[in-house]
Amino acid sequence: MASHSKAPERAVSTPRTIGRIALGSFLLFAGISHLTFAREEFLAQVPDWVPLDGDTVVVASGFVEVGLGGALIGLPGRRVAVGWLTAAFFVAIFPGNISQYVTQTDAFGLDSDRARLVRLFFQPLLVLWALWATAAWRDRPRH
Repeated sequence: MASHSKAPERAVSTPRTIGRIALGSFLLFAGISHLTFAREEFLAQVPDWVPLDGDTVVVASGFVEVGLGGALIGLPGRRVAVGWLTAAFFVAIFPGNISQYVTQTDAFGLDSDRARLVRLFFQPLLVLWALWATAAWRDRPRH
């Protein structure tokens, strides 16, 4: 019978650790900004087709970002799980970025189709950053 045990924990390089802490800091800042000074900017980005109150979406995503940011920084022993959750979060909010482009919504200095299009290419980089900095892909459970 094959064993499905967890692979032994591998060391994480200093660049990955710095990347994890930087991403965590970025998410903490983004989450706090959702809840405070940039709330209206984020509200403008919630697509009309989302079946929830826009402010509720902004507040909820802000709390998720604060939680993920704090976990990236404060829970290094859970980095793989947190890495996957962070990557999934970045995928989940990508339709909002697409909507901003399609509806030509100005926010955060993205006031042209070109700027909004360029922004779309950064979302996959955030997904990759989350997986790389936490070594989530490298250290994923294998069966």
